[in-house]
Amino acid sequence: MIAVVADAFDERPAPGDGNHPAGPRTPDGPLGWSGYGAALAEAEERTGETESVVHGTASVGGHPCVLLAFEFGFLGGSLGHRTGDRLTAAYTLARELRLPLVSLVATGGSRMQEGMVALTQLQRVARASAELRAAGLPQLAVLRDPTTGGGWATVGAGADVVLALAGAQVGFAGSRVRPPDAEPYAYTAEGQLAAGQVDAVVEQAELAGTLGRWLAVLRGGTEAGARASGVRPAPVPGALSRTRLPKTGREAVALARAPERPRAQAYLDAYFAYRLPLHGDRAGGTDTGTLCGFGLHGDRPVAYVAQCGTATRPAGYRTAARVVRLADRLGVPVLTLIDTPGAANDAAAERAGAGAAIAEAFAAVAEARVPVTSLVIGEGGSGGALALASPGRTYVTANSYFSVIAPELAAAILKRPPAEADGTADQLGLRPQDLVALGIARGIVGEEPDSP
Repeated sequence: MIAVVADAFDERPAPGDGNHPAGPRTPDGPLGWSGYGAALAEAEERTGETESVVHGTASVGGHPCVLLAFEFGFLGGSLGHRTGDRLTAAYTLARELRLPLVSLVATGGSRMQEGMVALTQLQRVARASAELRAAGLPQLAVLRDPTTGGGWATVGAGADVVLALAGAQVGFAGSRVRPPDAEPYAYTAEGQLAAGQVDAVVEQAELAGTLGRWLAVLRGGTEAGARASGVRPAPVPGALSRTRLPKTGREAVALARAPERPRAQAYLDAYFAYRLPLHGDRAGGTDTGTLCGFGLHGDRPVAYVAQCGTATRPAGYRTAARVVRLADRLGVPVLTLIDTPGAANDAAAERAGAGAAIAEAFAAVAEARVPVTSLVIGEGGSGGALALASPGRTYVTANSYFSVIAPELAAAILKRPPAEADGTADQLGLRPQDLVALGIARGIVGEEPDSP
């Protein structure tokens, strides 16, 4: 698999025995498991490796990184205490060289023949991953077939960007320990994508190119990292359509709701040379009406969160918060495109924690050290829109509005008949020019001057 993705690879030697609770290497391991030594010797002869993991420096798509690869043929890619040595050595090398870590994962879990000594390697890996994260460096994982057990729950799911090879078996429970009536789809790469646990499913032929593009857009972490406060803001997108400013609030609402108005997808396509999605909230939820990820604007990495004109689900806010926090840690500016009638308010949204999810998005934007630039491209419906808007760098298009509440709902709350919704819109101060006058927006994009 290394040859599939890497232009070059310089393997680093395995670390020494070190100080292990199990002591020095013994023929049958720390538990004296009969036949374990023979199984290790057979695995070495069959694979040419001395453990289930190799690591070193590499070039992927012309971008330097530290590459970590599992050899599934070596005892099912299982984790023992010397596997833990190699895993932590890879994380340490990435931190010392200030390089991204790319992990090619294929594992059946922790090695039973070493008992709890093997299982506690997950704690070592978690600690090494946390230290790399604190250093502001990105971690990418590729889930191969299979990726299960502790390797999935640490190296795999603990990465910032999680890609899975099409058709791969992915899940915490391996095939022999699942409930007999378990749904097979849930344990596949495609099932994990649907559940918001992986960012993309990739064909093997496309993997090298995809990794190269990800390394290009995540390079902010190696260049800035903890210096995130010095990152330049993302440029404001140009308007994709021009119109005269609305004369009334009701006209502003009509322009924002017009079916022919450009939507987020069109803005993102025009803004980025290419973009790569981050998918799912890592809590079992997805929102197709919220697009998130990283891309290249010219030669600059920019993270994005874009609402697509639908009511935003709790998973959308959680995914957005995840992206903003990752961008902040890596020193990459953020662009948000605001376009929602409001947060989803159905029973399912409440059960999924709508309030907590919106609060998480507000907090991520408020805590960001990198600049967040926002453009309202359509409807700006109440707190569901404001949660993703920058307090200091929000702009509006001429065919947008931003309001404390939708005019129809405002009329209902005020016990006005539906026919008075248009008049209520005029009172809400929601037009683009009103927002500038109130200091809510810094400027208007796409304004067509009135004819003389």
